Amino acid sequence: MTPAAPDSPSLHAADTASSQRTSGSQQAPHVQPSPPPRSQRSHRSQTGFNLRRLALLNALGVALLACWWIPALDFWPTLDSDVFWDFNQFITPLNPHWDTLLGILNTRAFDAVAFAMMGVLFCWAMLNDQQPARYRRWTSIGITMLLTAGLLSLFVLRAISYGHASPTRFFSHAQHLSELVSFKTKDSASNSFPGDHGLMLMVFASFMLAFAPRRIALCSLAFVVLLSAPRIMVGAHWFSDVYLGSLSIALIALPWVLCTPLATTVAHGMENALARLKQRS
Repeated sequence: MTPAAPDSPSLHAADTASSQRTSGSQQAPHVQPSPPPRSQRSHRSQTGFNLRRLALLNALGVALLACWWIPALDFWPTLDSDVFWDFNQFITPLNPHWDTLLGILNTRAFDAVAFAMMGVLFCWAMLNDQQPARYRRWTSIGITMLLTAGLLSLFVLRAISYGHASPTRFFSHAQHLSELVSFKTKDSASNSFPGDHGLMLMVFASFMLAFAPRRIALCSLAFVVLLSAPRIMVGAHWFSDVYLGSLSIALIALPWVLCTPLATTVAHGMENALARLKQRS
């Protein structure tokens, strides 16, 4: 009787590879985990330095100021004058409904409405956040945003000595809306540079761009244009007060808060402090 030949190494290796392929084909396919919502990604994206974005935004801000200070460029004065007269020509006793609407949009009461609209947008962003303790997190973001706005406003007040009168005070033959409506409205300023109203709107929009979902961030950008427009239309601000003065300050100052760990560090500190207060209560 002939003994059975031992298995050759090549046949044994082939059987092993075949069994591995068979067992591998029976395993469940590997599924890539879905990315987290943007409300979670955006908060983590602010934890480090974004030097490229910081440098780009600062360069844009400096370029805006440079194109304004160069005497040979007559772009901004011409644009300011054209924008002002394009709107001022419609402020006449012949357009009482338009005068009343513009007057309402430039009252302190409407400023309160605009602030409430930003509050609604802020709450929308908070409710869209799926992270744990979202109320405490967004409260800390809101406090950080208010601190940034307050310090930036103080800096502008103390550090910027340049100023000029609003167009309704600059042009002697300009039509004043306050003379055509029966209630108090803002249509002039002794120093309208930079546009403080527009700068605060830009602070809000910048924080929404950093922490909120994209659609809410885009709404906040629309708010900058829509809510700063009435001051320009009525002649309380030059066009350049907002879209040169306010914008250049925002482009230079805010990236140092939002493109560095500063905003996130302060917000985390606030969040931890609120958590400790809750534990003690």
